[in-house]
Amino acid sequence: MDEIDRSNPHASSLPGFLGTMDSTISRVESVLLAAGVLMMAFNTIANVVGRFVFQYSLFFTEEVNRILIILITFAGISYAARQGRHIRMSAIYDALPSKARKGVMVVIASTTAVVMLALCYFSVGYILKVATSGRVLPALQVPVYWIFLWVPVGFFMTGLQYALTAIKNLVEPDIYLSTRVLEGYDNDEIEI
Repeated sequence: MDEIDRSNPHASSLPGFLGTMDSTISRVESVLLAAGVLMMAFNTIANVVGRFVFQYSLFFTEEVNRILIILITFAGISYAARQGRHIRMSAIYDALPSKARKGVMVVIASTTAVVMLALCYFSVGYILKVATSGRVLPALQVPVYWIFLWVPVGFFMTGLQYALTAIKNLVEPDIYLSTRVLEGYDNDEIEI
């Protein structure tokens, strides 16, 4: 298998359609996270300037920031999975031999993918219930269910990322924490 192009943050070493899907998910995550953080910063700064310079606070700032926090959180879980930055409880895992660790990693990635996709399914059901309630945000007058649309998107993208990690571990000889991150510890990590 070809080595990943480290200069391209969206490059994938997965073959064919899986590689295309992996690269597309990476680009979507990057855009969502960057746009979300920038819009939140701009919105907050505009509110502060309005409040202290013009003595007029923007009435919608809190709701817009709430929407952006949900977006950043659920796009961020997929990004964390892609970067291999998710929480790991690895005391037993690290003590296993290499073949057993590989098998455990496939099981972990597959199980996590199933759980994330199940959460996506349940969150869609929740959104449908909220949509039928007719609730709207007080300031923006936007239906409340719209702000929750990022939840199933984030769970779905995270589920896909873990599924791709399981596939990567099945087709490659090395052990991968994500499609881009090999198992192991950085030399610059400090144990406390």
